[in-house]
Amino acid sequence: MSLTFKTLNEQFSSAPQLSVAQVAEAAASGFKTIINNRPDGEGGPEQPSSAEIAQAAEANGLAYVHIPFVSGQLTQAHVDELAALLPSLPTPILGFCKGGMRASNIYQQATAK
Repeated sequence: MSLTFKTLNEQFSSAPQLSVAQVAEAAASGFKTIINNRPDGEGGPEQPSSAEIAQAAEANGLAYVHIPFVSGQLTQAHVDELAALLPSLPTPILGFCKGGMRASNIYQQATAK
């Protein structure tokens, strides 16, 4: 399956659930960091674990961050965690979750400060 993403700005794009193979495609597309906002197991056994995505990110020279939260349960602590990390993360960043909305929402809130 080919990598699809929505660009919010030059620094950030969002995507639906990434496969391990799509991590290499993200690197080839120029992304430097992957942010996973999906809790492990949310999509069932076919969803790659955070550890699997992190390993693929490292193998492809990408930074990796995991800030999981359930849809509709974004907290200020999640936003603050991302806001604190953003200045040190290589860009452009590809954030993902089930459909891409959580990744977009947390990024927009973290950068609104």
